[in-house]
Amino acid sequence: SWGSPRRGLNRCSVCSFHWGGLAICIRRIMDMMNMMYMNVLKHIKIKGFQSYPSWGRAENGSPIIVFPEFPAFGELQEEEFHNVLTYLTSVPSVTASGVGFILVIDRRQDRWTAVKGTLLRIAGSFPVNLQLVLVLRPSTLFQRTLSDIFFKFNRDELKMKVPVVMLSSVTELHAYIDRTQLPQELGGTQDYCHDTWISHRTAIEAFALMVKTTAQTLQSFGTELAETELPNEAQATSNLLATHTEKKGQMKDDLCVALGQGGRLLESINEPLLREPDYTMNQDELENLATVQRLLGQLDETETAFDDFWERHQTKLEQCLQLRHFEYYFREVRAQLDVVSERVGSFSEVGISPAHAEHILRELNSQEEKNVLDWALSLAAEGDGLIESAHYAEDSILPKCSELRAVCDEVTSFLKTKKVLLLRAMELHHCLEKASRWCEEGIYLLASQPVDRCQSQDGAEAALQELEKYLDTAAQHQITDLNAIWRDYDSILNPELREQVEKVFQKQVSMQEMFEKRRVSLKKLAAKQTRPVQPVAPRPEAIIKFPMSPPGESQETRNTEDNILNVENCRIVEVQVQNGGSRHGSLSEEEENLAVLRRHVMNELLETERAYVEELLCVLQGYAAEMDNPAMAHLLPSALLNRKDVLFGNMPEIYQFHKRTFLRELETYTDVPELVGQCFLERMGDLQIYEKYCQNKPRSESLWRQCSDCAFFQECQRKLEHKLGLDSYLLKPVQRITKYQLILKELLKYSKGCEGSEDLQEALSSILGILKAVNDSMHLIAITGYEGSLTELGRLLMQGSFSVWTEHKKGHAKVKDLARFKPMQRHLFLHEKALLFCKRREENGEGYEKAPSYSFKHSLNMSAVGITESAKGDNKKFEIWCNSREEVFIVQAATPEIKTSWLNEIRKVLTGQLKACRGKIGNLQHYRHTHTPSRVETHLDKSVKKGEEKKTDAVNSDPNSPSSPKHKGWNKASFSMDVPEVHDGYSSAEDPMNSDPEDEGGTLPFTLGDMVQLIKEGDDGQWCVRNLGSNKDGWVAAANLLTLITESKSSQSLCSSGTLALSVCLSASFSSVSLFRFVQDGTVSCKPNSYFEK
Repeated sequence: SWGSPRRGLNRCSVCSFHWGGLAICIRRIMDMMNMMYMNVLKHIKIKGFQSYPSWGRAENGSPIIVFPEFPAFGELQEEEFHNVLTYLTSVPSVTASGVGFILVIDRRQDRWTAVKGTLLRIAGSFPVNLQLVLVLRPSTLFQRTLSDIFFKFNRDELKMKVPVVMLSSVTELHAYIDRTQLPQELGGTQDYCHDTWISHRTAIEAFALMVKTTAQTLQSFGTELAETELPNEAQATSNLLATHTEKKGQMKDDLCVALGQGGRLLESINEPLLREPDYTMNQDELENLATVQRLLGQLDETETAFDDFWERHQTKLEQCLQLRHFEYYFREVRAQLDVVSERVGSFSEVGISPAHAEHILRELNSQEEKNVLDWALSLAAEGDGLIESAHYAEDSILPKCSELRAVCDEVTSFLKTKKVLLLRAMELHHCLEKASRWCEEGIYLLASQPVDRCQSQDGAEAALQELEKYLDTAAQHQITDLNAIWRDYDSILNPELREQVEKVFQKQVSMQEMFEKRRVSLKKLAAKQTRPVQPVAPRPEAIIKFPMSPPGESQETRNTEDNILNVENCRIVEVQVQNGGSRHGSLSEEEENLAVLRRHVMNELLETERAYVEELLCVLQGYAAEMDNPAMAHLLPSALLNRKDVLFGNMPEIYQFHKRTFLRELETYTDVPELVGQCFLERMGDLQIYEKYCQNKPRSESLWRQCSDCAFFQECQRKLEHKLGLDSYLLKPVQRITKYQLILKELLKYSKGCEGSEDLQEALSSILGILKAVNDSMHLIAITGYEGSLTELGRLLMQGSFSVWTEHKKGHAKVKDLARFKPMQRHLFLHEKALLFCKRREENGEGYEKAPSYSFKHSLNMSAVGITESAKGDNKKFEIWCNSREEVFIVQAATPEIKTSWLNEIRKVLTGQLKACRGKIGNLQHYRHTHTPSRVETHLDKSVKKGEEKKTDAVNSDPNSPSSPKHKGWNKASFSMDVPEVHDGYSSAEDPMNSDPEDEGGTLPFTLGDMVQLIKEGDDGQWCVRNLGSNKDGWVAAANLLTLITESKSSQSLCSSGTLALSVCLSASFSSVSLFRFVQDGTVSCKPNSYFEK
């Protein structure tokens, strides 16, 4: 900081010398300037130098430098002395320095030698012009005398090119220089403060250095900006603009610092004036003031120039950023326009039906294309704005704007042409549809005339009038001039549409021929009958029920089956009346009727499919998209935040599938509805997405009930002008997937014997399978209390509610539950690996919250399960048991059909396990000859050996024997069975349950080769067996019977005789392989067998 002027001081506070430390002060000034000034004083080590800077001025304006007394003047280095003089002479202005300096050398207290040395050094080192040198010679008499003498004789030696005047006193000095320009030491009146001079010079030099550094920095930064290459990407341009803006801010900060420092320096120089208004600045202060003002002016000019340059550079960068954004959006819009052009080009100009043409027209008018075109035109207008703002890249922007407008005009023109052609096509389609409908209604009219009414004269006349009245409407509906069609619609007639026109025209001709034949027949019937006509009663199986009737007919005529006349029967009547014709015409007419009905169903499928797609789009745009709309955020309740996926599930996925794939594929089957089953089969995997939607439906409905009254949904409903709330539309996917099976059933009913009927049947089965899987999964997710993962149990095969009784074996007695007369109500879930018993619990609530839940109670491993297909003589009951019937569940279904379906499904599971077990038997075959036979096997072997002596072939030779040749022989695979060791509860050969109760008391009542029949089931797992040869009965353990259900026509046939209830155990835990093989009627054949012990 700068010190205040201290008037009257005779000492320098910096160097502490009496006017003798100027060299030190100058060196410190130069150090503070960071060695800026000429960069030469950094090594100066002056210990003292006595000189005054240029305070005063002579009358002619010459600057005055005073060299006061300084005894150590001779010890100064030449370089240091020269640098001091150079700095002192650089302080005055150039104008003042050009006049020349006046030197005042005070050597009054010194000797002549000092005077001589000083003059010599000044003559050799003074860097600028000298005007006059004034020397105050030594004041002592001797030294003064010597000075006068030696000065006269040594004038030439001094080599002074300017006058040198020897003065004896200060008074003589005043004759050359005014006292006001001299310091007080020389008799002057000038007030000098050395600290003020030092601080001012330090500040001025530092300020000058700052100005120079700032100017150099700005110049370097300007060069860097000018040489910067513009990036090719918007992000890089944005980053560069941010970087340059940050550097520009730093430059401005440096300028502000410099300007602030100059302003403070200016205030310091002007401080005497502020303190004393009458104060008069000396010339040196005035020059300091001018120097600072000049530097500040340079800074202002530099700042102005930099601001101008920065403005141009910033504008260029901003324009570059605008250009990069424009180019990016141009590429995006151009790609979208290409997509629109390709999409529009893919649309047919004619369509395949009025509805299809109308659908294409809606697609062409869709908001999507309009948005793209508006975006393109908006971007072109933005480019025009850039050009009008004098953008530097006008040559690049202008072609792109022209290209965008050209493509938009091309697409718009193409759309307009397509719309015109589509309108013409719709007109022709409506004409064809009207003609085709007229033909179909005419055929329907022929088919609907009752045959009994036509047998009477009055009835025939009425029917004839009905036909003629209908024919009168032909002019309004028929295609009268085929050439006019070719001429008027030439622009849209492609081969397919031309073929369709010809087909409708030919249909008209055929229909008119049919009408003409019917008219002839009715006219004959209306005439007086000469012979009786016996009407032919229609065959019931040929009656066709029309679900859709032409307009104008009464409800009774449409729905009364007795009044609907089969086309085939009508033709038979005509044959009787005319004694001619053929059945071929009848069949063709019937096929035409069925084709009409198929087309009606197909039209319903397409129309409802299009409406369904529109409804989904309406929900997604009107509700789902609005949940992300910031303008609607204030209406959205907190419960809906980030819950869009819960509320709408995978509805967007369903919409995209139907709009982009399924609807378009269905439309290709408009003319061949009987083949639409192929479309369903090909997309059956995609239709699985409905399972995910249905599983999410309970969560969606629960969330809807929480927020159904919120202002958000009400506002969305108001905008859409919907009469129904969102919940009705969220139910649409569930309704749609169930609708398909009804439509397929209708198509299948009218497509019997057609080419695609098998695909329709398969598609119907697959759709029903999807519905069943969806329904099962909805029940499955409601199970509670099961410890473990349900996914580990395998696929869910069936589920349903049953009445269940349980029995448990204790010792040799069966014990039922206490509530034996009151069954338990259980909901069973059949998986591939387990059977779950759950208790159904009804829930209180609304919608899906009212759906029941299922509390887990019990589970059975399917590898340990056996079934008995009949129980207690009830055709709705069957048994599920395990562990050799130690635990038996008597299950009663609601209907025999449900029971049969469950038995079939369980049988498939058990059969699959059996096949898996048989595959493992090969690893245990060597045990057959090494294992010790059990008691039962030993006993059976003895019986067999006995029976070999009495073996007969009566049974095998009997042609009526229930055993057929295909069952002869014993397949090893049929009785070889793996024996897992993990089921400890399975029966073994030592278990009395598997032993013949007569083992202790006698032999079995059959021998090798005998045919035996199962009679009945006893207690403890025993079966009564009858020898068909000897009519003797005996008891055999159930574990010793191997049932081969897969080799019989059905397991049900084993129970159909009414004499037995067959227990079927397909578990892999037999302790011995059975000795009996089932045949179709329930008999078994006794064969020798090997035995395996667990």
